[in-house]
Parts: sequence; C-alpha cells; structure tokens
Amino acid sequence: MQIFGVDIGGSGIKGAPVDLDKGDLAQERCKVLTPHPATPEGVADGVRQVVEHFGWTGPVGLTFPGVVTGGAMVRTAANVDKSWIGTDARTLFSERLGGLPVTVVNDADAAGVAEMRFGAGRGRRGTVILLTFGTGIGSAVFVDGVLVPNTELGHLELGGHEAEKRASSKAKDDGELTWEHWARRVQKYLAHVEMLFSPELFIVGGGVSRKAQKFLPFIEGVEAPIVPAQLQNNAGIVGAAMRAAEQEGLQGHPGELT
Repeated sequence: MQIFGVDIGGSGIKGAPVDLDKGDLAQERCKVLTPHPATPEGVADGVRQVVEHFGWTGPVGLTFPGVVTGGAMVRTAANVDKSWIGTDARTLFSERLGGLPVTVVNDADAAGVAEMRFGAGRGRRGTVILLTFGTGIGSAVFVDGVLVPNTELGHLELGGHEAEKRASSKAKDDGELTWEHWARRVQKYLAHVEMLFSPELFIVGGGVSRKAQKFLPFIEGVEAPIVPAQLQNNAGIVGAAMRAAEQEGLQGHPGELT
C-alpha cells in the first residue's frame, strides 16, 4: 500500500509516495526550498508543488515543525512564521491540494513513529527518545512503544539558553563549529534530557544522522545507548504517510508496538 508523505522543514519541503509495507519511499523524493518568510500560504504552495510533481490524488500526510493537535491545529511555530499559530493546517493544505484528505502531525513525532515501526526503535520497550537535529531540535518520546505527542524538548533551557539555539545542526553551521565542538554541546543536551527522562535508548535523527560517525564518537558520559536513525532524513516522510493511513482507517495505530 502506498500513501503520500510530506516533511515540512525550516529549510526544505520534501515528499514522495511511501510503501507502507516496507517503510520506505516508493519513488525518489521531490524537494523544494521552504519559503522565507515561511507563511501558511507560502508553505502550502510548496507542498502543492511537491504533491503535484507526482500527480498524486490520494490521502496525504504532512509533518509540521511545531505542536499540532487533533491532526490539524497548529499551536506553536518556533522555526516558521508566527502567523501559523492558530491555523487549521489540515483545512489549509486540503484546500490547496484540491480537496485531498490531509493529516498533519508534528515533524519529530512522525519521524519517531517511523523509526519505532521500521527503524532503530523497532521492538524496543521502555522509554525511547528520538531527537531530530536540524533547523531546530525536535523530539519524540515513546513509552513501551506508545507515543507521548508534542513533547518539544528542543526548547528546554540549557546553560541559560534554549537548547536548540546551541545544539541544533543550524547552530553548528551558523557558528562554523567543528564536529567535536558541536558534539560537546549535544552531549550536554543529551545528559540533561537523560537526567529528566532516564531513557533506555536515544535515536539521533534529522539530516545530520547521515554523518553520525563524525560526531557520535565524541559523545561521552551519557548512559543510554545513542544510535543514528536508520531511516535517516526520510523518517518524517514515512511517518507522515503512516499517520495519514491511520487517519483514513487503512492501517492500525503507528505509535504502538505490534
């Protein structure tokens, strides 16, 4: 079964049909740049461009970099335009896509459900935390395979700063930090999250997961194992499609172990 997934990020909007039996993209993804400012209308135009690239006419799952409740309503907008707050994203995107059924979910939550079903968290019980390092830091927390939605741990205060302002991959690029220097910041952040939640496993996602060997060896003093996301930067697309399939009654709840 195939469902379309779109991952909306601070720098790019990418999507593709997803094979939900394999947990992988069915075709090579299409990506367009996220507009700046990232207003609802501008982002909706980008999403339409990605979906129309494939001539898709079925259900669509979309991620959003902020808190999303009820599969529709945007509550926060840290890394996109503040005009998103209070927007019914499901209605906006559905109208822009010609009435296609749409489901919207927090971006890290989408990546998390994909990794728990098909990737590094598969079959893992206890507390598992996926953290996506990109424009900001997204988080997905699972307890015995069940998602605790919209945790937004990237906004924890760490050393007098918002964590994602210091330890996101954007912070690394903006500060022209070496991998080792950045890893030390990530280490402090992981240690803080570990102190709060005592997870059995950390999964590191986002685009930086493709280069895990460049920074994970520098991270010390964290008791929980730290592993890169197996679906890497496609996890959000896969998870968005999983949520859309669930919403349409085409598969079971993707936030639980089977």
